[in-house]
Amino acid sequence: MDDSKLLKGSVVAAGIRDEVAIEVDALIRVGIYPRLDVVLVGEDPASKVYVGSKAKTCDQLGMVSKTHILPAETPQAQLEELIVTLNADDAVDGILVQLPLPGDLDPHRVLELIDPAKDVD
Repeated sequence: MDDSKLLKGSVVAAGIRDEVAIEVDALIRVGIYPRLDVVLVGEDPASKVYVGSKAKTCDQLGMVSKTHILPAETPQAQLEELIVTLNADDAVDGILVQLPLPGDLDPHRVLELIDPAKDVD
């Protein structure tokens, strides 16, 4: 006998969204405004859509979102410097680097720099 069940992702996602909205609302009531900073390097159309969707979801949840858009030719050191800066910024609660990164940028080096307490991926 097969005991497998069909899992509807939209239902699960809605439940998670509702839970997060309650948590965000509780934080806002005590003067804490959660902020997600997203780093987008380059002009990949799919990545731009994903980043826009994340910003929209943050807005719907009452969170602050900030997108850092860097040109595709951004050097590795400059990208890493941005991550270090975001790690040190107390106003930033979460950091997400949109993948894939263009060119010769090393995503592993970048992702390893993100403070685990701020890594939302």
